[in-house]
Amino acid sequence: MKIRTKNINFFYGNSQALFDVNLDFPECCVTALIGPSGCGKSTYLRCLNRMNDLIPDAKATGEIWLDGVDINSRRTNVVSLRKQVGMVFQKPNPFPKTIFENVAYGLKVNGMRNPSEIADKVEQSLIRAALFDEVKDRLHTSALGLSGGQQQRLCIARALAVEPAVLLMDEPASALDPIATQKIEESIHELKEQLTIIIVTHNMQQAARVSDYTAFFYMGKLIEHGETETMFTRPSLKQTEDYITGRFG
Repeated sequence: MKIRTKNINFFYGNSQALFDVNLDFPECCVTALIGPSGCGKSTYLRCLNRMNDLIPDAKATGEIWLDGVDINSRRTNVVSLRKQVGMVFQKPNPFPKTIFENVAYGLKVNGMRNPSEIADKVEQSLIRAALFDEVKDRLHTSALGLSGGQQQRLCIARALAVEPAVLLMDEPASALDPIATQKIEESIHELKEQLTIIIVTHNMQQAARVSDYTAFFYMGKLIEHGETETMFTRPSLKQTEDYITGRFG
């Protein structure tokens, strides 16, 4: 297993958002986290690279192991962790810089100085995010001039540039049109050959299309988890079936 999580509880002040979540993620697979709004999916996702550390009065308990290393240990370098576990957010958030500089940013922060090496990495990352062909002639123009779907793929390229082992995606296509969504999904299919991907999605069809495993959350609890095909055709629990078939949520 690439990531193992055990007894994850999470609190925003006195309010508990996650209750004893136990969930593991196999290497080079896509796992979809599904469930109604406010059920804890995004909170759980942010536990996996300690993004929740940035929230005042927030507290997590439990164990999270990445390649056998406890990420909640005091010895963990959080900057290094977030290099290994990249994240793409719901809303595209390119920097107000050129397309090239957006992708090169993390490389430079991590100490890469050789211009040709940086250029190669930028090109490679844009190819992996299925964006290079669309932007190769305007790498030095503002990223803010890209369409929403292109901006989101740029954010994927930016995350990929530092070569993470895991990519977290928090509803990466929820603000995009169907064509842009399809391009993101095609990227996910190709990336999973080299990466472990965990995606939060409200879209049941998307979960069915892109994921190998699906985990259903409700009211801060993990209700059911299994292979996507089984979860969508023969779920163990009626509650899971009711959510997947649209009876509630």
